Amino acid sequence: MSTQNPGPDPDDAPALEEGGGVPAGDTPPDAGQTSGLSHPQPMPGRSLPVLTFVLVGLLILGIAAFFVARVFALFD
Repeated sequence: MSTQNPGPDPDDAPALEEGGGVPAGDTPPDAGQTSGLSHPQPMPGRSLPVLTFVLVGLLILGIAAFFVARVFALFD
């Protein structure tokens, strides 16, 4: 198995100086691009955990019970 250089051969590319440099004002040759993800990333879940749902429900019930108790205390 051999590896290939993704860009053009420097000896065949025009306007390259010794050592592969590019003269001022000239653009380098295009090279292949290898980027991106190797596989699709999974989407995170959007559901609340059951424990969080239960705790929020208990908090709401506790606050409601407090206000109901205050109302009954006013009429005693």
